[in-house]
Amino acid sequence: MEFRATIRVVGVNPYVLVSKRNAGRVKPGWRKPMPVVVRINGRPREGWRINMMPRGDGSFYLYLHGTVRNASGTKPGDRVSVRLVFDAAYRGGPAHPMPSWFRIPLSRNTKALSAWNALTPSRKKEVLRYFSALKSDEARSRNLSRALSALSGEPGRFMARSWTNAK
Repeated sequence: MEFRATIRVVGVNPYVLVSKRNAGRVKPGWRKPMPVVVRINGRPREGWRINMMPRGDGSFYLYLHGTVRNASGTKPGDRVSVRLVFDAAYRGGPAHPMPSWFRIPLSRNTKALSAWNALTPSRKKEVLRYFSALKSDEARSRNLSRALSALSGEPGRFMARSWTNAK
């Protein structure tokens, strides 16, 4: 499915709005994050795999990763040609494994483990991605303490976000 659109910015994130009509042409009736392969102005050559995010009215935000913008030579304000294909091969779930330095203490804390199991898959993925970037033992220890505290229901900050009731 192809259409033309203008790259806009929400916050600091460049995106293209995919109308309800165009989203329906990609995958009729889809209401959750939609996995697609995108090309902007024919680039990147192999396409970029991403999830379009629903707006709640049937339309979607197609956030444009820097790799896509660099490959297509585009920037916010540019009118672009967008090509979308539903990514039927997409498999959700965490992209990063749970590190043992988190898995073992989490398994010993029943309240935190219960809260972890109740988190949405996208939140788990976000936490595990964050953990994968930690390099020092000190950073791991500090973040382990914050994570277990937040997941145990104690109010506080973890990952630049306020957590209340383990959410």
